[in-house]
Amino acid sequence: MRGADSKLSGKRASLRRERSTARTAERAFLVGLDYRGRGQARTPRQAKGSLTAGAVAAKDAALASSAPRAPRVPEFSAEESLAELRTLAGSAGAEIAGEFLQRRDKPDPATLIGRGKLEEIAGAAASVSADLILFDHDLSPSQQRNIEKAVHTRVIDRTQLILDIFARHARTREGQLQVELAQLEYMLPRLAGRGIEMSQLGGGIGTRGPGETQLETDRRKIYRRIRHVKEQIENVRRIRAQQRQRRESVPVATVALVGYTNAGKSTLFNALTQAQVLASPNMFATLDPTIRAVPLPSKRTVLLSDTVGFIRSLPHTLVSAFRATLEEVQRATLVLQISDASSPLSAEQDAQVDVVLKELEVENKPRLRVMNKIDLLPPRQREALRDDATTVHISAAKGIGMTTLLDRIDQLLSEDPLSRVRLRVPQSEGKVLALLQARSRIYSRAYRDGVVELEVEAAESVVRAMREFAVSDFEPGEIRGEALAATIKRKRR
Repeated sequence: MRGADSKLSGKRASLRRERSTARTAERAFLVGLDYRGRGQARTPRQAKGSLTAGAVAAKDAALASSAPRAPRVPEFSAEESLAELRTLAGSAGAEIAGEFLQRRDKPDPATLIGRGKLEEIAGAAASVSADLILFDHDLSPSQQRNIEKAVHTRVIDRTQLILDIFARHARTREGQLQVELAQLEYMLPRLAGRGIEMSQLGGGIGTRGPGETQLETDRRKIYRRIRHVKEQIENVRRIRAQQRQRRESVPVATVALVGYTNAGKSTLFNALTQAQVLASPNMFATLDPTIRAVPLPSKRTVLLSDTVGFIRSLPHTLVSAFRATLEEVQRATLVLQISDASSPLSAEQDAQVDVVLKELEVENKPRLRVMNKIDLLPPRQREALRDDATTVHISAAKGIGMTTLLDRIDQLLSEDPLSRVRLRVPQSEGKVLALLQARSRIYSRAYRDGVVELEVEAAESVVRAMREFAVSDFEPGEIRGEALAATIKRKRR
């Protein structure tokens, strides 16, 4: 019997090991918070205290830059914010084990949600075998330590979760450096009190130890690493500036794609450039900037830049770390703000994008609003959509509205402006005629006496190259221009 029991226990242990090995995803228990007075009128002061995580900063920034009676920045509700945290957790590879939403008048300074609720959360997380607890709020170092002591489970706040997603998706060396810098700056204030190996100074005889030597050592190592990473990022910025300077020496405009994460920027980028950039439904699938050339209907060429997506309460450390990447937005001629037309939170997401653009000081740059994913709308709602001077409706996945979008970009670009000219080019000038065919719109073409008479619309740089073939009037049979006459005379010889 004992042998059978031991064999059975061995099989059970083996089965548990197989299950733990097969289950690679961590089980996460989500905690959402809503600081809103119950049954009270929402005065302006109470409205500020009732915002979910990150909306306070968005509202303050919007109010500071607007008139006193400017419209209020749309806010995420607690349920919508928790749903976004659920999506973030899935992008990080977590399996949702349970959720908890608490409403309070104000946050608890020590534990954010109060001791009683912590005990309730601890029991709920233990009952579903949660590996970690995710808070939809930024936690101070002391709050995080206090919560972990109460729930006996690893605790992660919203910022740390976003940093983990960035670390998963960074592919290039530049992206990895930027994520590492943000992680180090986040970790630095959270070192105190971590680990039993830290030697605290005592207050009695024989207890005067060497102090927090391990803490000081860790801080020194982190400071040293931060300096090294910043130097490497500065080198990246210098190289990127040199590349940008070479691009700007040629009259080619740059168009930057910006928008909320998972709005479809990479899908649109692939549709316009025929590139193979990763387009994923996961949040922050794109971290590394990509630039490709796009031909416009006017035969001009623009450089299209795909950038990292924004999100509500984007950690400031990430904005600072990714400044080298976001400089592409600052130097762009035109900004395409991509929005998810099928999302019920489109207005709230756009408001958060506006806040980040203001922080980058590009809120006054020419901007075109691109409402994406209209193929997901009901047919009646899709038919009621109308484009205007500042908004275009498209579906990047289905290729709907691409021609209209390119035409609108063409109209908004001021670099290398278009002009309509009349030219007379000898038929023997094959290179000139090929250039006009490739780089201009040809409205009329006629062949007379070995000369091609054209009326074209082309960029200023092309028109300058065709200056010797330009004519002031376009009368049949009349050839003007000494350069053209000399060219024909030379060919006849």
